[in-house]
Amino acid sequence: MAAVLERIHRANRPSFHSLTPKQARIAYLMGAEILDLPRAPLPRIENLAIPGPAGDIGARLYAPLTREDAATRHPEGLPVLLYFHGGGFVIGSLETHDSLCRQLALRTGCAVIAVDYRLAPDHPFPGAVDDCWAALEWLATAAADLGLDRARIAVGGDSAGGTLAAVTALHARDIRDRLGLSLAMQLLITPGATAHADTDSHRRFAKGHLLDADTIAWFFNQYIPAEQREDWRFAPLQAEDHEGLAPATLILAEADPLIDEGIAYADLLRANGNEVRLELYRGVTHDFIKMGRSIPEAEQALDACADALRTAFGLPAPSAASAPATPSTSSTPSTSPQASA
Repeated sequence: MAAVLERIHRANRPSFHSLTPKQARIAYLMGAEILDLPRAPLPRIENLAIPGPAGDIGARLYAPLTREDAATRHPEGLPVLLYFHGGGFVIGSLETHDSLCRQLALRTGCAVIAVDYRLAPDHPFPGAVDDCWAALEWLATAAADLGLDRARIAVGGDSAGGTLAAVTALHARDIRDRLGLSLAMQLLITPGATAHADTDSHRRFAKGHLLDADTIAWFFNQYIPAEQREDWRFAPLQAEDHEGLAPATLILAEADPLIDEGIAYADLLRANGNEVRLELYRGVTHDFIKMGRSIPEAEQALDACADALRTAFGLPAPSAASAPATPSTSSTPSTSPQASA
């Protein structure tokens, strides 16, 4: 991880907070998959349009089987992960997270639908939340037409997308009767959960650990006014009720400003009677799951996500013959121990 950070430092790219939102989106797109695994081929990829509160929302479906093969092997439909990309509510897109979504589909054996929700500052809070909620309600009705199983829907995301997944899980519980289903799982990868970026880890890792304090402040200021940040749709720790939620898997990084709030959210979910799986990866930073070309922990985390999703969906573990063909980035075991709780 230290070598990766040194390479990033030597590249001397401008910080997102020194750019305009448009420039930051272009910069993120250009660099998003440099450290990520190569895009794995999949037999089914479709671009979709989801009806949203402000017009159609772009989306992309990934599946590890053709529609015909899936109908034969899964007559009830493939289970599906509704995925929200990271990027501080300001940057990120279907393209920046294409490799990650392919890996989740391939390793899990489920479909993944990535949602291209609206971004700030053009569409400030709660625009992204509204789009994610609309995508879930659409999927509940459209699943069968896509060859998917509406009884096995999970939500997930990384960073800001993890926040969106958490608040979508809260919303899904609140409208369970209208949806006619309960979520199978919520997958929260290095999520934000607190209102004011004021935990001790925000101070410990304020600079030099990929996600700097100045960039976090810039993201927040683009997305939401300070006086609205206690709203649970921005900070899921602030929700009044955390009971009766979908089982949660949290993937956290030790050297991440967001780690304290991730642990706090896991503890709160568990204290309220929810099933929680917490995977903490030592010695890595925010966004590490998208560094599979460079660090072994990325693939370890992808496998943990896949294992949790398979368990939630009732899918068998892949055989050796059907395991991901992507070569490991390292044949040496990680010297950073992984803690699971």
